[in-house]
Amino acid sequence: MANTKNYGFSTKAIHIGEEPDFREGATGDVVIPIHLSTTFARKKVDKPTAGYEYTRSLNPTRNALEIKLASLENGRFGLAFASGLAAESTILLSLIKPGDHIVAFDDLYGGTKRLINQVFDNYNFNTSFVDAVDPKNIENAIKENTKLVWLESPTNPLLKVSDIKAISEITKRHGVILVVDNTFLSPYFQKPLDLGADIVVHSSTKYIGGHSDVLGGSVILNDEDLYKKIQYHQNAVGAVLAPFDSYLTLRGIKTLAIRLERHNKNAIEIAHYLEKHPKVIKVIYPGLKSHPQHELATKQATGYGGIISFEIAGTIDDAKAFLEKLNLFALAESLGGVESLIELPAVMTHASVAKEVREQIGISDTLVRISVGIEDVADLIADLEQALV
Repeated sequence: MANTKNYGFSTKAIHIGEEPDFREGATGDVVIPIHLSTTFARKKVDKPTAGYEYTRSLNPTRNALEIKLASLENGRFGLAFASGLAAESTILLSLIKPGDHIVAFDDLYGGTKRLINQVFDNYNFNTSFVDAVDPKNIENAIKENTKLVWLESPTNPLLKVSDIKAISEITKRHGVILVVDNTFLSPYFQKPLDLGADIVVHSSTKYIGGHSDVLGGSVILNDEDLYKKIQYHQNAVGAVLAPFDSYLTLRGIKTLAIRLERHNKNAIEIAHYLEKHPKVIKVIYPGLKSHPQHELATKQATGYGGIISFEIAGTIDDAKAFLEKLNLFALAESLGGVESLIELPAVMTHASVAKEVREQIGISDTLVRISVGIEDVADLIADLEQALV
């Protein structure tokens, strides 16, 4: 396809990586087929057919997804993994060695913290967790042996926003790799590579897949040397996305733009509703002017996403009672699907984080996280209303 870089987001989401093949003998599929073969035959011993040898190393369906993912983030290279944590693990395996140091946001997804603190704890590297809202905290934490700075923006679940551009200037000055988890906003609303990040990581289970029916992770980047290192470990470790899951993810991506617009619209209305409710102590949503990084969120992204966190009055038992009264909001972990989900981080997504650490960074026992879906917003507000009685 000519001048693909000039296409708009939805055009890329639908067409890139899935261009019909009109060569002799091809069938002109407008949707990439699911290539289930685990191995690929060749006519010449030393010449794999179209570069395909074994599906763990390269698969046509996964390859189409990786091309599309790179396009959406304005990156050169994309890699698709079996889960978001598989993607994160492969980054660490590829780029960190004993004696290295990492600087990470103190408010990270509980699974990411568990990965760093409990899975890789015997790899003998050190991690400093800092409040990355202030870029100076990142700079002050960098040491001579710092290899990576790891951000989420917005964070999970406190929706803190980092100045990615300012932090990228710091990491470039110190020769440190900047990794940004872009799961909450997706490439539709935010493009960290354009802001100076070196690596973007997603749990593509969330907004990219978008329908709560496919597990996956992705890594997108521009640097060819970093790409080769991560791709080598993707193949060597085998944490690849299966062909059918690649197909489902491709299918989900095609509606990413229109889904995100509705998620964002619904979330703004619900956030304003919650701000006025007498049983709600605090609402955290970057789209609200009350959010401390609202101006930054507006500047570096084109939307605020579909995640809202808020504290309700009372005890953890009151929070549990509220959650269990809901009808439309499914009481479940995860986020980013078309249906609305709700959870209590202290006992669900962040239960693996020690209570004293949760409290130190602001995750109280009554903090609730909503993943706002694309249902009719009046119905969602009515459901919240009856449960907050």
